[in-house]
Amino acid sequence: MVVEHASPPPSPTPISAAITTRRRLVTAGCMIAIFMAAVEVSIVATAMPTIVAELGGARFFSWVFAAYLLTQAVTTPIYGRLADIHGRKPVFVAGASLFLVGSLACGFTWNMASLVVFRIVQGLGAGSIQAVTTTIVGDIYPGAQRARVQGWLSVVWAVAAIIGPLLGAVIVEHLNWAYVFWINLPIGAVAIWLISAFLDEQLQRREHQIDYLGSALLMLGLGAIMTVLVQAHSLDLPIAAALTGLGLGALAWLAVQERRAAEPVIPLALLRNRVIATGNLGSLAIGAVLMCVVGFLPTHVQAVMGRSAATAGLLVMTLSVAWSVGSIAGGRLMPRTSYRAVGAAGALALIAGAALLIALDPHHVQTQGGLAELTAGALLIGIGMGACNIAFLLVVQGSVGWSERGIATASTLFSRTIGQTIGAGLAGAILNFGIARHAPGSHDVLDQLLEASRRGSVDAAQMTQMVDAVANSLHDVYVVAGVLAAVTLVTALTLPKGLKPAEAGGGE
Repeated sequence: MVVEHASPPPSPTPISAAITTRRRLVTAGCMIAIFMAAVEVSIVATAMPTIVAELGGARFFSWVFAAYLLTQAVTTPIYGRLADIHGRKPVFVAGASLFLVGSLACGFTWNMASLVVFRIVQGLGAGSIQAVTTTIVGDIYPGAQRARVQGWLSVVWAVAAIIGPLLGAVIVEHLNWAYVFWINLPIGAVAIWLISAFLDEQLQRREHQIDYLGSALLMLGLGAIMTVLVQAHSLDLPIAAALTGLGLGALAWLAVQERRAAEPVIPLALLRNRVIATGNLGSLAIGAVLMCVVGFLPTHVQAVMGRSAATAGLLVMTLSVAWSVGSIAGGRLMPRTSYRAVGAAGALALIAGAALLIALDPHHVQTQGGLAELTAGALLIGIGMGACNIAFLLVVQGSVGWSERGIATASTLFSRTIGQTIGAGLAGAILNFGIARHAPGSHDVLDQLLEASRRGSVDAAQMTQMVDAVANSLHDVYVVAGVLAAVTLVTALTLPKGLKPAEAGGGE
């Protein structure tokens, strides 16, 4: 097919080094879009216990995260490739518009199953938001500036971290929880307008072959495997085996397809670059760590400690603000040190934070000390996430030129989102199996613990059993987070020594 292709200007940077009004407005649009993505994560994580309590169906808890993350993950490289083919602007507008349609529908959901369906729609559009905006920022700023600007973009996460959890807590306690999704509508509209109006792309005619088969195989393979991970406790063995075989078969076919496709959705040649492969592996690991922690801390606070949604929101806010601090510090230190040093320092913070969560005594979880340890663990994990994320992202962006930066950036975000999907599925499975093992006679344990009216009707002995069951299960989740943090450290240490933004390759 013949399409319009966005090509870079002859100069090393697509936009002049002077900070123009147009570039400022484009950057503002990207920041607003990133803010929308950041608020989505923190508000939904804070509101999930309340949503489960109202809609029931705690068995779908992990699917609310996994369905969104899976569809976001599999569409991220597709949007990245389309952005390299058609230009950044039309791809961002199309994806962000679909995300807003899904957000609107989520607010009208009537049960957990329908919420999962609408989260799929939301995720299908979400794949474009961070991938394309991050690529745009990579386009309009050169290497040394890119590290600083990407670091300062994390201020957006800090603002969202402060506003998001608190706003989420206010919404679920005083308004209808539907507004945690509808808040995206005005924010997204402003971001779409700014990028549409002020991003100037020069287009050329060029023939392209979009890898539709590869995209379908990617979604089928990951979807089947994630279904097994999330629902393993309720699937019959033949069905689980069939889905696993289907998923592995589709991914094997995908590997063959990507070798022969003219423009593969996941360019294997790109992944043969050691630096890019390492950055993507690190992004996958930190994504899994993130969901093992931020996806389940609100559940720990409300179901185990019996505290309010506001307390859970403050805990998520602590992690998010710390992420921003780690990202800003990493962006400033990277040009003076290296990607490896910043990534390794972040991984050590992840390990320390996971160790604090693992050390929590499941039998004394309702003490003030337990909340202090949770907060300290969230703080360290947030700092580690910020430092690792910016290190792995920028090392990949700096290893390619303009024509591959979209798919390279998308591959890193794809890897992180796949890690989040795996983390959500794995942690959800551990939680479900743990509850079934520790409280075999109890039904709908999370539903009862998260809903105040039902919690008050449970007798003391059964309450103790249920709380211990959830606490012990979450302890196992934190152990997995610690192992993944160690994997992140090993991965960061495999990056080339001394490599820093000013010295990176073609993208600079």
